Amino acid sequence: MKTILVAESGDDWIGEFDDITIVDPRDYLAFPDTKTRGRTRVYNLSRSYAYQSMGYYVSLLAEARGERPIPDVTTIQDLSGSAAVRLLPQHLEELIRSSLKGLTGEEFVLSVYFGENLAKKYDRLSRELYNVFQAPLLRFTFSRRSQWRLRHATAISLSAVPENHRPFVSEAAKRHFARGRSSRPKRKSMRYDMAILHNPAEGDLAPSDESALKKIVRAAAAEGINAELITRNESGRLLEFDALFIRETTAVSHHTYRLARRGQAAGMVVIDDPLSILRCSNKVYLAELLTRAKVPTPETTIVHRRNADELATQITYPCVLKRPDSAFSQGVVKANDSDEFLARLAEFFEDSELVIAQRYMRTDFDWRIGVMDGRALFACKYHMARGHWQIAKHDANSPAKPQFGKCDTFPVETAPRKAVATAVKAANLIGNGLYGVDVKEVDGQFYVIEVNDNPNLDSGVEDAVLREELYRRIMESFVRRIEASRQTSV
Repeated sequence: MKTILVAESGDDWIGEFDDITIVDPRDYLAFPDTKTRGRTRVYNLSRSYAYQSMGYYVSLLAEARGERPIPDVTTIQDLSGSAAVRLLPQHLEELIRSSLKGLTGEEFVLSVYFGENLAKKYDRLSRELYNVFQAPLLRFTFSRRSQWRLRHATAISLSAVPENHRPFVSEAAKRHFARGRSSRPKRKSMRYDMAILHNPAEGDLAPSDESALKKIVRAAAAEGINAELITRNESGRLLEFDALFIRETTAVSHHTYRLARRGQAAGMVVIDDPLSILRCSNKVYLAELLTRAKVPTPETTIVHRRNADELATQITYPCVLKRPDSAFSQGVVKANDSDEFLARLAEFFEDSELVIAQRYMRTDFDWRIGVMDGRALFACKYHMARGHWQIAKHDANSPAKPQFGKCDTFPVETAPRKAVATAVKAANLIGNGLYGVDVKEVDGQFYVIEVNDNPNLDSGVEDAVLREELYRRIMESFVRRIEASRQTSV
């Protein structure tokens, strides 16, 4: 991928970099390079990002040309008002407080240059801020009342960098661009680059184990994709890639959703795409969607504070209560009577105004049908954990190491035809991404429990039938999507 640095000719103090073309903003706007569309990163270091300024138009037209501007227009807009303060994820607010707790005074200004600060002790904070607000040069103002909070964030120009900071900025830029070149070299036969986002700390709850991740990388290479495993700490490199495959548990209030949005906005192929994450992460939405489409589901009721007492006397027990954003059987409980029903609801209402109540269906297993591009990929029986009513039994002392039931995998052709058809119909309501649909079988009838946007792909489990072919089919889909995106950007 080609890299262009757009900067005023008077800002040449930043220096020159190997394989980086430096272009004046006026030349960039007037003389587009039509040969590199869709394969170019544009580091916009114009002197102003104000609306309709030269810098604003550099990022705006870079997007229109199918290139990847840093910062993009969305980031420019977020950094021009108060939106940046509202965008901070919870973990970053906590990091701000812990990083600045030893400071005296009521205000602190932090400059972040290509993800770095002059003071090493702020390295982690600087990197995390850069991962959220991707602009080459950033300035953050924090203030303290009862605790430290971000009050203002802005992207700055090269001309706004203090004289005594400039040598550091030049070196930080060199390190930043060198990291992109020193990452795993792309083989000559590779057409595209893919980032696989994973989180080693997830342990047994990760959607793909280490062996499966290696198989994904190999399958990608076979299809001409140079795939690289990255973590959240490396998300500042996101725009180096053509595609993003999320193999970390997703959530809306989470960096996975934020990165999916950023990648999609930049024209990358993203699975899970942000809309699928949004739709699948909320069981209230899923319940309404499936009901309206007449997809069979267990009898489902949306509970809120006003109808809770009345429903407690009407619902058939036992029943299942679900937090809207529950995952891996967490946030899902069984209520055996009205007292337990109301007690559990009181706990759930602390975090959500709505809770899902479903008729309890006792089964020894759930069908999991993997669906991509509107077709079934695999079919598994997820058996309930020993002595438990769910497929995962969580121990309060070891939340990251649940006990799972065994799994049996079948060729899609031998799985119950109605289960597969029902699952595909449900998945197609969400989109054309990669989904795992959970289906219960009761007396020959099939009921969709939920649609998951981030289905497990574990070695020896979901791939037990297709083996390497499973991953190859997924990578083929990525290639088709990347090539289609290239066609639309020309």
